[in-house]
Amino acid sequence: MTAPVGRNAIDINAGGLIGKKLPRVEGPLKVSGRAPYAYEVHPDGVEGVLYGYPVPAPIGLGSIGSIDTDAATASPGVIAVLTHDNMPQGYASGPALAAALKENRLVNPILASHVIDHYGQPVACVVAETFEQAVAAAALVKVECSADASPHFDLRTEQYDAPKPAGGPPPDSRKGDFDRAFGSCALRIDESYSTPAQSQAMMEPPATLAIWHDANSRDAKAPRLTLHTSHQIVDWAQEAVAALFGLDREAVEILSPYVGGGFGAKLQVLPDAILAAACAKVTGRPVKIALPRPQIFNATSHRSATIQWVQLGADRHGVLKAVAHRCWSGNLPDRTFYEQAAAQTRHLYATPNLLIEQRNAALNLTLAASMRAPGEAVGLLALESAMDQLAELGQIDPIELRLRNEPKTDPETGKPFSERRLVECLKLGADKFGWSKRTAPGQRSEGAWMIGMGMACAIRTNLNRPSGAKVTLSGDGRLLVQTSMTDIGTGTYTILTQIAAEMLGLDPSMVTVALGDTDFPASSGSGGSWGAGSSGSAVYDACMNLRARLAHEARIPADRAVFARGRIGDGRRRSQPLRALVRRGALVATGSISFGSFSEQYYEAAYGAHFAEVGIDRDSGEIRLRRMLGVFDIGRVLNHATARSQLIGGMTLGVGAALSENLVADTRSGAFINHDFAEYLIPVQADIGEIDAIMLDAVDDKTNPLKSKGAGEIGVCGAGAAVANAIHNACGARVRDYPITLDKIMDHLG
Repeated sequence: MTAPVGRNAIDINAGGLIGKKLPRVEGPLKVSGRAPYAYEVHPDGVEGVLYGYPVPAPIGLGSIGSIDTDAATASPGVIAVLTHDNMPQGYASGPALAAALKENRLVNPILASHVIDHYGQPVACVVAETFEQAVAAAALVKVECSADASPHFDLRTEQYDAPKPAGGPPPDSRKGDFDRAFGSCALRIDESYSTPAQSQAMMEPPATLAIWHDANSRDAKAPRLTLHTSHQIVDWAQEAVAALFGLDREAVEILSPYVGGGFGAKLQVLPDAILAAACAKVTGRPVKIALPRPQIFNATSHRSATIQWVQLGADRHGVLKAVAHRCWSGNLPDRTFYEQAAAQTRHLYATPNLLIEQRNAALNLTLAASMRAPGEAVGLLALESAMDQLAELGQIDPIELRLRNEPKTDPETGKPFSERRLVECLKLGADKFGWSKRTAPGQRSEGAWMIGMGMACAIRTNLNRPSGAKVTLSGDGRLLVQTSMTDIGTGTYTILTQIAAEMLGLDPSMVTVALGDTDFPASSGSGGSWGAGSSGSAVYDACMNLRARLAHEARIPADRAVFARGRIGDGRRRSQPLRALVRRGALVATGSISFGSFSEQYYEAAYGAHFAEVGIDRDSGEIRLRRMLGVFDIGRVLNHATARSQLIGGMTLGVGAALSENLVADTRSGAFINHDFAEYLIPVQADIGEIDAIMLDAVDDKTNPLKSKGAGEIGVCGAGAAVANAIHNACGARVRDYPITLDKIMDHLG
């Protein structure tokens, strides 16, 4: 993509499928239990499946002195017990491994040495004939460890020695002279905020069935590995597993057709896949492993806790003159990923003086990695709370304050915006929500309930990734779409069905989409809100190439071809069925999308405005979300039902970040102690009142051929801050250490 996209078939939308609330095409399979998730796969011809169960490390940092596996090995049904002493030859020693680790595509190699990097790290794995036998035997493994005397488990302790991140996006930026400008401002906010560690807590546990094959067609002596696994980006998984086991990339096949949620946790290859592959190699039989819930919290990944310092300086009219956002997060030593909590502050509000600093401490906790809207989700909890406080200080309506600071170009770089309708989101949301009825803090009540309204802006940088797709039109007029893209519950099967059907003039029932297979053309996968736009654009391109072939077969100029009701015509003479043009069994076309430097010419983002109303019980301090509205600018909406689902799901996650989610690390052991759904508190339906999302459906011709922007993560961005600001409006409590629990507002109930 080298220029803005002109009018195309998606714009014309002759069949009316783009944007339509088409029900999920895979929905019947899922609700009937017939969609095969990784742990439920039973491939034809695969017999003798064994079950693995990991043994977690009992300390947070140190080394293994000895592992006694005798009792476990003698236990009924046990086939093997793997430790670092009997892993497959060549494991975790290849030259490509360092790159996979640097790019955060693997958790730390499992059973690679006697070193323990964090609590809960698998130190052994029992393999048995049944799951129950494996669990029973795992309890018999005796691990003697030597704990390190100086582990690092607490971000606050390590904060001031935290270095600048060594990899990833540039952590710091400066524009103007912040210190001088801030000191001269009439209105100043100077506050610290903290957000706790959080868990992605996806519904489907990480699970894998590993099968080794004796040979492949290219080399009779070469091993080949198939992993039926739960992963968001199968091409990343293929690369990482090949590096870990010293294989050619083509010798690894990853299959993830259905993924039961990820939220970023399944961007890495996790212990289930690594251990299943190793156990299958050692035993010579297929091995299946699913991580139990407590081990998910302590052996996979999490969102790092953050400490944030926000300074806002404005003139007496609320016009920002100086903005600073400093952030601290943590990760395992030598990992480059860091929580970019100041990412949005670079782009949201106009200011002549901007200071961004981000630091990343080395912590001996589980891997810190992406969780839905990494950076913005927690960064906006601080920034938008500070903006609400600035509005109060200046006696300015919070929406008016934001309107006064709306930039004309990107505040950090000066680039033009690809498209930005944040002001429209704010105004429409205020009207729909009834913002004009908002009162001063503590002034509205209904019986024992103190009522408050709050709002916050949302922003999420729009990302695109190269993607490919293949389409095949068969002699019966059916179209098959193949791409390694995944569906993690976001509606990818349905969206790609709509795009392909619209492009070829087919009924959606005549389109079959196949996903999550590394034998298909490589795609973006699901992450970063780039999936629909990137993979959908590849399908669009493949369909454009197929349209050209069909037009050639029909002897119609490609630019005059009309596709409708399974037929092709030129709009004037009689049309003919597409199937009549298929020769030799099928017509095949491939397509791809890449973005080069064009995407760097503009700042691309999705935007939104959140509005929340809460009630606080004056006697108990109970906080209830009464209603919530989000208005979003996400470019063209490909399916209004799936997009709304993504947005209100993100908003719900934001409510959890504001009110309940707190992954608590024991600073003595490094263990996350609330490692289940009973004590890691996630909002459920009963916690959420009336909630809705409105989409502007305004196209952006500089993002991709679909003119869409990501919807998966923008919903969480700013949502929690709107709730926090509503709490302040209800009772006057300004809480800066999330989550906002009852004890933090009790003094303000009056």
